[in-house]
Amino acid sequence: MDKEYVLQVAETAKNQLLATTPMNIILSWGVEKFIATVFNEMPALRFSVNGRLFKGFVIVALNGSDYYEIYLVNYQETKCITDRAFFDEVGEIIDRSIESGTNKTEYEQFCRQQWNELLTK
Repeated sequence: MDKEYVLQVAETAKNQLLATTPMNIILSWGVEKFIATVFNEMPALRFSVNGRLFKGFVIVALNGSDYYEIYLVNYQETKCITDRAFFDEVGEIIDRSIESGTNKTEYEQFCRQQWNELLTK
C-alpha cells in the first residue's frame, strides 16, 4: 500500500476525530501517540488509550466502502466495534466503548465521584 496514501488517510481520520469530538472527551480517553498504519490491508490511524472501560489501542481504518471500521486491540483480543461508521460518528462510538459506556446515569455518577475526589485531595 502506498505510504503517502496511508499517511493521508490517517491524518484525515485524526483531523475528523479532533474536529467532531469535544476535547474533554478525547482527553478522558488518555490518548497517546497517533500513528499511521496499515491494518487488515486498510489504511488506518492507531492510538493508545487508557479509558475507564478499555485500555489498549484503538484502530480507525478506512475500508473500501468509504466507511471507518473501528477496532479495540489489547493483549487479550482484537475486537471490531463497528465496520460502518461515518466520520462524524467515530468519536461517539469510541467514547461509548472505552470510557462512558451505554448507561449515561452511571457514567455521570462516576464523573461526579471523580470530581469530588479531586476537590477533597
